[in-house]
Amino acid sequence: MLANKVKKRYKHLYKRYARQNLEVFRLYDWDIPEIRAVVDWYGGHLVIGEYSRKQSEPDWLPLMGTAVAEALDVPKEKLHLKIRKAGIKEGTRYERINHTNQKIAMGEGDLQFYINLDDYVDTGLFSDHRNTRKRVGQMAKDKDFLNLYCYTDAFTCYAAKGGARSTLSVDRSETAITWVKENLDLNHLSDPRHTMAQEDTLDFLAKAKWRNLSFDLAVVDPPSYSTTKVTEKHFDIARDYPFMLNQVFDLMRPGATVFFSTNHQNFEMDTARLTAADIKEITQATIPEDYVTKRKQIHRCWEIHL
Repeated sequence: MLANKVKKRYKHLYKRYARQNLEVFRLYDWDIPEIRAVVDWYGGHLVIGEYSRKQSEPDWLPLMGTAVAEALDVPKEKLHLKIRKAGIKEGTRYERINHTNQKIAMGEGDLQFYINLDDYVDTGLFSDHRNTRKRVGQMAKDKDFLNLYCYTDAFTCYAAKGGARSTLSVDRSETAITWVKENLDLNHLSDPRHTMAQEDTLDFLAKAKWRNLSFDLAVVDPPSYSTTKVTEKHFDIARDYPFMLNQVFDLMRPGATVFFSTNHQNFEMDTARLTAADIKEITQATIPEDYVTKRKQIHRCWEIHL
């Protein structure tokens, strides 16, 4: 069942996405209730994850992976299996699971991004936000751009390619900041105007005002939960988003735009708790065709004007 569904989906998407130079896209996401899996295409590689649960069998994921790989004629050395732990509150999905240190470049439109298929559950590129990235790139010309929780910096690459006057990318992870530099180099976008800060986002926001930093465009795409290693501060997006976003708004110039996104499945926004008044949910416009599902949306997204 899984192999047949994935093969049909691949035939539907592949040629059209190839014309757009989209090498990374989703083929399956728990569409059949009994098959708790996610299947992603990475330019000839398959990444297949199991949404694990207590009754998961160790042979199940390799069996699913083999069936899908055979259906798409993908050799076993290009099959990458992952366990996804849904519903956990902290950290596990981001911990390192291997040490190959192998990155390969994948195309997304006019840009390329390094991905690592084996060392982490996440590969370095969240392709569900490719529409949002394009939107940011189209708005970035002559803007000072802020990218919070920047991860591997795909949004910043789009902003830089779109003619941003400057960019600042913030992430607490040394691995992410190194990846940022590599992605900028890969796209010939390295420039003193495009800077990075390895810093916890909430710590950055606390200091940014007295640093006299200000911006015209920002992306805020935080994890649902996090804990700072040094101070043990716990962040919960469902609880803490007003405190975080209002600090972001304080850094934005009049007429600025902030894109805020979350993949928290039960997130509800109370706009009355925010200091910005022009808030529009744009989720439907930001979810690509390959991520549309009958289940809950992969993310939610708002465009906020100051």
